[in-house]
Amino acid sequence: MPRVLLNFQHCGGWWSVHFIKADCRTLIGPNRVGSTRAPPWYAFAMCGRYYRISDKQAIVDHFHSPAATDEPFPPGYNIAPGTTQPVIRQGRDTGARELVGMRWGLVGFGSSGPDPTRSTFNARSENLTKSDLWRVPLHKRRCLVPVSGYYEWGRKPDKVPFRFTLRDEPLYALAGLWDAWKNPAGDWLQSFSIITVKASAAMSTIHDRMPAILMPPEYDEWLDRGETERPPTHLLRPFPETTLQIHPANPKIGNVRNQGIDLLDPP
Repeated sequence: MPRVLLNFQHCGGWWSVHFIKADCRTLIGPNRVGSTRAPPWYAFAMCGRYYRISDKQAIVDHFHSPAATDEPFPPGYNIAPGTTQPVIRQGRDTGARELVGMRWGLVGFGSSGPDPTRSTFNARSENLTKSDLWRVPLHKRRCLVPVSGYYEWGRKPDKVPFRFTLRDEPLYALAGLWDAWKNPAGDWLQSFSIITVKASAAMSTIHDRMPAILMPPEYDEWLDRGETERPPTHLLRPFPETTLQIHPANPKIGNVRNQGIDLLDPP
């Protein structure tokens, strides 16, 4: 059966009906219809869930980035792949920062569309030059993903969830890549991926990967769309131990239907 793409305006993006229902929460493929379990590759993913306590205006103020979208972007406490989220990029015409909405899960310019069997919401830093999916965005389309923290599950058998924050930083940025794909109807889908690096010593007790975290003095260098032979991959490294804070997370984050602020309460 050919893949059918539907545009759910209230979700702000394009979806494969084999991947997610219109509620933007319930995954329907490749698992049974109505399942809230993720596809098989999800169990091996890193940084597949984050949260943001800041609303759209707070993001604009913090990153000095005017909004180029009318989407409201309220706080999100259990953000999952497939949803449309705010990212910061450098405008092509102005060279200034701009806030735009993009689908989490990169769909490459030359691809045939969203592929529910492939994980593209993370990009391993070691592989960025090994595939066109990542290589071209690495050189021309880098972005910042505003977050207040991210979640990760510990190793088996317990798989206890944890929440990771930065000391005295209620809003910070993860390094991302973005791209744009045109569907057969001629409409564009912009999407992004979060880059991961090898875990720091503290993080490695829970997982062997962590998202690449950037600090404000590094933002402009990462966003610069100018032609360069060597993109700024030196910015992609484990974050310092002294700043990263680890907290027990509420087990309710395991279900993407749970979206309330109470998810930040201790378990």
